[in-house]
Amino acid sequence: MIQGKARRFKQDNDINTDYIISGRYKFKIQNPEELAQYVMEDLDPDFKDRRQKGDFIVAGKNFGCGSSREQAPQAIKYAEISAVLAKSFARIFYRNSFNIGLLLIECNTDRIKENDKLVLDLEKGILKDITRNLEIGIKPLPKVMAKLVADGGIINHFKKHGGFKL
Repeated sequence: MIQGKARRFKQDNDINTDYIISGRYKFKIQNPEELAQYVMEDLDPDFKDRRQKGDFIVAGKNFGCGSSREQAPQAIKYAEISAVLAKSFARIFYRNSFNIGLLLIECNTDRIKENDKLVLDLEKGILKDITRNLEIGIKPLPKVMAKLVADGGIINHFKKHGGFKL
């Protein structure tokens, strides 16, 4: 069970990697903890002050479109976001996220509002919106992706298991 608050933005669909972490930072800052301070800044300059450890980013379709650089999912992970909940994800962003151990959940996010209290139950495949008394089904997480997240990403998985193992 993962608990946190919903964090939404005025732009819901097609949140690209430059909105997640602006190019003015991703080429200058190499330290992921420092980079995390600027996550989502172009969509919400106050996000760094509003977010709390364990929050969920909630979006619509095609989250993470744009470049294939790993800084975007890395900035989200190091901002201590529990997971990104969206209707769909850009393919490269999806793969990069699981490679570093960032949890992405596909589900219908239409009824989730800013600051709603959420509980994600991966075993049951349900997202509960405690604030609105809703249960939202989630797309099942592929076994390999669940293992990568549990191990903290593909590098940690290889270190832990001496190779790729389910």
